[in-house]
Amino acid sequence: MQTIFSIAVDALAYGMVLFVISIGLSVTLGLMRVVNLAHGAFAMIGGYIASYAARDLALGYGAAVLIAVFGTIVIAIPIERLLYRRIYGQPELTQVLMTIGITFCIIGIANYVFGPTLKTIPLPPSLEGSADLGFRSIAVHRIFAIVCGLAVAGALWFAIEKTAFGVKLRAAVDNAAMAAALGVRTEVVYAVSFAVAVGLAAFGGVVGAELLPVEPYYAVRYMVTFLVVVSVGGAGSIPGALAACLLLGGIDTTGRYLMPEFGEFFFYLAVIAIVCVFPRGLAGRMK
Repeated sequence: MQTIFSIAVDALAYGMVLFVISIGLSVTLGLMRVVNLAHGAFAMIGGYIASYAARDLALGYGAAVLIAVFGTIVIAIPIERLLYRRIYGQPELTQVLMTIGITFCIIGIANYVFGPTLKTIPLPPSLEGSADLGFRSIAVHRIFAIVCGLAVAGALWFAIEKTAFGVKLRAAVDNAAMAAALGVRTEVVYAVSFAVAVGLAAFGGVVGAELLPVEPYYAVRYMVTFLVVVSVGGAGSIPGALAACLLLGGIDTTGRYLMPEFGEFFFYLAVIAIVCVFPRGLAGRMK
């Protein structure tokens, strides 16, 4: 029972970290129709900035998180204006080539500026240690990651489904020309959506640093993982992305606990099976 409980907690925490990082990719891919393979690079930038703020500047964990999120957004804004706007509405292959190029440029610059070593983000005392539940103890950081994932899911769903900005975003996605004719500034909508997606990636990169270590080739190492969970969940679907992250996170964690010698075999076997049954993803949007 202890093993089952440990697997469940780790799987839930891992799934939530995947969700926080990849939901921004789901937004850009499903709503903005941009195949942004550089999404993991922005999560890496967030981790690097937070590590520098916490370790070298001796700032608190909360301050490091805020600096990482806003710092990554500031870095991403000119990239969006100068590069991403050139590929909105372009063929998928053009988007893939552009964003892969951006990924490797970011990797090179980050390694030059911060050094090509593993980056750690010191946790505050409140997130260290374990919480005693009476029958079992849970690492506090795992609980923190789970709560962050649930908060992000709820906030993002509300923003897209229940606010005026969400209406404008969905209108711009369905028919950008008509939305613009009705007074919606589609460029601003896309820029804000991109900034939110990048900010979530950075936030997830910091919160999930204990589970997905921030290292020089982070962006490439997890590029496929983030893309896979979005595809399995259904691009543009928040519930679908959450379900995919929890399902695949659970399968991957269980496999690593019970049969670690198989590596990520069960993760990708589950991906193949799900895609065969649900070609558009668990909750994919109809084109």
